[in-house]
Amino acid sequence: MSRSARYGPYTGGDPLAPPVDLRDALAAIGDDVMAGASPKRALRELLRRGQDGMRGLDKLAAQANRRRRQLLDRTNLDGTLREVRELLDRAVLEERKELARALDDDARFAEMRIEELPPSTAQAVQELADYDWRSTQARQDYEKIRDLLGREMLDQRFTGMKQALEGATDEDRQRISEMLNDLNDLLDKHSRGEDTEEDFEQFMAEHGEFFPENPQNVEELLDSLAQRAAAAQRLRNSLTPEQRDELDALAQQAFGSPDLMSQLDRLDGHLRAARPGEDWTGSEQVRGEQGMGLGEATSALQELSELDQLAEQLSQQYAGASLDDIDLDALARHLGPEAAADARTLAELEKELQRQGFFDRGADGQWRLSPKAMRRLGEAALRDVVNRISSRTGQRESRRAGVLGEPTGASKTWEFGDTEPWDVVRTLTNATLRSPGLPVRMSVQDVEVIETEQRTQAAVALLVDTSFSMVMDGRWVPMKRTALALNHLVSTRFRGDALQLIAFGRHARVVSAPELAGLDGVYEQGTNLHHALMLAGRHLRRHPNAQPVVFVVTDGEPTAHLEPDGFAAFDYPPSARTLGLTVRELDHIARLGAQVTIFRLGSDPGLARVVDVLARRVGGRVVAPDVDGLGAAVVADYVRARRRS
Repeated sequence: MSRSARYGPYTGGDPLAPPVDLRDALAAIGDDVMAGASPKRALRELLRRGQDGMRGLDKLAAQANRRRRQLLDRTNLDGTLREVRELLDRAVLEERKELARALDDDARFAEMRIEELPPSTAQAVQELADYDWRSTQARQDYEKIRDLLGREMLDQRFTGMKQALEGATDEDRQRISEMLNDLNDLLDKHSRGEDTEEDFEQFMAEHGEFFPENPQNVEELLDSLAQRAAAAQRLRNSLTPEQRDELDALAQQAFGSPDLMSQLDRLDGHLRAARPGEDWTGSEQVRGEQGMGLGEATSALQELSELDQLAEQLSQQYAGASLDDIDLDALARHLGPEAAADARTLAELEKELQRQGFFDRGADGQWRLSPKAMRRLGEAALRDVVNRISSRTGQRESRRAGVLGEPTGASKTWEFGDTEPWDVVRTLTNATLRSPGLPVRMSVQDVEVIETEQRTQAAVALLVDTSFSMVMDGRWVPMKRTALALNHLVSTRFRGDALQLIAFGRHARVVSAPELAGLDGVYEQGTNLHHALMLAGRHLRRHPNAQPVVFVVTDGEPTAHLEPDGFAAFDYPPSARTLGLTVRELDHIARLGAQVTIFRLGSDPGLARVVDVLARRVGGRVVAPDVDGLGAAVVADYVRARRRS
């Protein structure tokens, strides 16, 4: 069997570039979600910003707008009129030189006719239509005007026709005329629904050379022709009234006959009827110095239209917007293959995040971060915390064998966060089997640790302040990351522990890690530590055999308490009743034997005095970390509490 291969240009990005890192993308989305954005909006913001080494939609749209401004600043639409005037002036000058050397009366009469030419270029060209030129050079320049006009008119509808017909013969012009007649006849039949595939195939067989786009059917042919014709019409709309009048009059001289314009007008009628949705009425305010011919100017306006469409596609601001809407071919054509590769990577990133299940829809139809995404965010938050703990000079925690329980006799593969001692025999065996020979080279994947039986269980209540001051002072996201890190550590390493997250503002409530991550900052007065301690006490009582641990993260004094009727009363400065009820609930916590740690955020003296008194009353601790060190402080204190137990 024979095999064949087809080769084409490479359309991807840098083949040596690293693959898209979903972890970085998910971390960026998670930060936005924890700052108050919805998951869908956070994903859109990521796509707009992009990532390191990959431009986002905003930068691509800005590049498209810069390209558009460059075209407008460089382009001038009267290039054909200028060129015709230059040819006319040169022909008249050569004719005057020739007439000056002649001595007959006819020469004098011709000089008078030349002198009385109207100032309008179009009228002057028409006046000289039947003039008997004496200068050969002048006659050639004048014929160039007619040839130029014909080629420009065709170039407006068929890209590249101006260059293809340069120096064309009468036979070439006849072939163009036959193509236009056959094209109009085909579109006539198509408009009546009488055309067949054979009609189109026969037309392309005879005239396919004039259509480098290689349309596959009449509809594709109409699409390409209508886009070009609409750009030509926008060009005409962009000219001044005087320029339009000049151009219309000159067009009748194309190839020395009005037949060409008659055929093109008939074609425009078909295209307008078949594609009314094209922009036939628009215009552009061009202001450049570089004069362009009609064909070049039409291409420029067509490019401007495509850039406008690209800018809209990249903005993703319309209903039902999708990255699949972006025309990658047009993006590569106007902004380069790198831009198309970036857009393609963004689309792949979006699809991969959804394919791998990082998003799901709730019962209300809203996007949410899936449990898988929350685990990844918790893992990333915990990794940052552990790195921060490890970087503390002189404060690194020692790891002692057996601290978490007695060995069970089994081993397990080491995972991030494991603190058990290594099983040296199993580790070396894995390394030897993976890579036989000496010396033995170890890898992280070879490491196994001794499995231990956890002998103690902890009931942990993490109370986090969700008052608006946490948002205003930049403590909102660090607080959430701290909760995610602790939740991930407990759920993966200390599965026997019972962790409860309690958010408290004007009221307190139990929240899950996903709920806390997506919690919006709401302006409300009150820091109801009293209510939060009540909920923490209920959690500890449900686990009477566990070691009770209570962490409080706050940046404000207790300014609210819960009345018996469920109403939250607010007072600032803190009232005696609020402080009294808070202290009473804290005493209940202490009688359960709980280890209490208060993490004080900020340097408010009033807050410092209050939390110091509360901590001394129950034999607890006060930790005053900076915002970036909050997660490390909470996790380290949790590990310390587990070891004490």
